[in-house]
Amino acid sequence: MNLFFLNVATDSLSDYLPIVLQVFLALGIVAIMMGGSHLLGPKRKTKDKLANFESGIKAIGNARQPMAIKYFLVAILFVLFDVEVIFFYPYAVNFRDLGQEGFFAVIMFVAFFLLGFIYIIKKGALKWED
Repeated sequence: MNLFFLNVATDSLSDYLPIVLQVFLALGIVAIMMGGSHLLGPKRKTKDKLANFESGIKAIGNARQPMAIKYFLVAILFVLFDVEVIFFYPYAVNFRDLGQEGFFAVIMFVAFFLLGFIYIIKKGALKWED
């Protein structure tokens, strides 16, 4: 009986071997590329190369200026609704097995997010003009 549990543990660990190999291969390729670039690349540091550069626009002033909170709010809302979409995948895969109970659970899930979205719109979180 003890040998049975040993075989199950060994089989389940060997199932992860391709994933572990792929991770090590990816990390190895990244290390080789970065090391090769560092060793073989040019090392001429000029004033122009060391200057900050953002999307073709020269940096003017201090980068520590206050930024509108709207940018962060929209980013958080994007992540929130993106996570909502991710939670639909398990339901989409198993919708026949879940039956009516699963259907009503998803309806409640969507209703909560819809109420949150209505609240966001009522508060004016998505209005850009001040």
